[in-house]
Amino acid sequence: MLERIEKLQIISLGVLIALGLVVSTKMVASSISNNVISVTGSAYEIVKSDSGSLSFDIVTKRTTKQEAYTAMQSQIKIVEEYLKEKQIKNIDRRTVNGYYNYKRDFNGAYTNTPESYNLSQPFTISSDNVELIKEISNDITSLINKGVDINVYSPSYAYSKLPELKVSLLEKASNDARDRASSMLKATHNSVGKIQSVRMGVYQITPVDSTDVSDIGVNDSSSIDKKVTAVANVSFKIK
Repeated sequence: MLERIEKLQIISLGVLIALGLVVSTKMVASSISNNVISVTGSAYEIVKSDSGSLSFDIVTKRTTKQEAYTAMQSQIKIVEEYLKEKQIKNIDRRTVNGYYNYKRDFNGAYTNTPESYNLSQPFTISSDNVELIKEISNDITSLINKGVDINVYSPSYAYSKLPELKVSLLEKASNDARDRASSMLKATHNSVGKIQSVRMGVYQITPVDSTDVSDIGVNDSSSIDKKVTAVANVSFKIK
């Protein structure tokens, strides 16, 4: 009886080992059939913006609309003289915005009686001389000393050859992915084969010293010098 039990145990063990070999063989076969390696490569380039713009508003507040308009014209003349001295030619004067301020009654509620009138004149200047735009953005508030009530916004800088650069960086990122894949496969005595697929990541356009990244990409307009980074996920056939 004991011999019979031992024989059954030996037979069961053999069956389990055989099944294990079958499963193992399938796993290896699956790994070989998916003979592809996917690697992420990146590339970047430092560029200098070749255009810049600056927006600002001239504002005035007077008792009547006529007084506000007269004061506004006086300020505009000072601003235009300043920009002429700076040799700024691209000047965009947009529509003037105006509104009344109304008096309040003893309870703090607004009445229908005008108290004063506000005018706002938006300006945007632009130039290929980005250093000049930067200089003006830091200096134009000095016109306050000449009686100009001005609100200045942050300058914006752009690089016009960005589309061409993106194509170039994508190629470099793909080459970087190939180099990385080659290094990874060297230890296994395999080599990189043909590209199976390429998936481009978002571009990150940041200030040079910035480490900011975003899933939807970063598009910095605040800095003159920019770092443009491209990422590509590439799948290669393994040889």
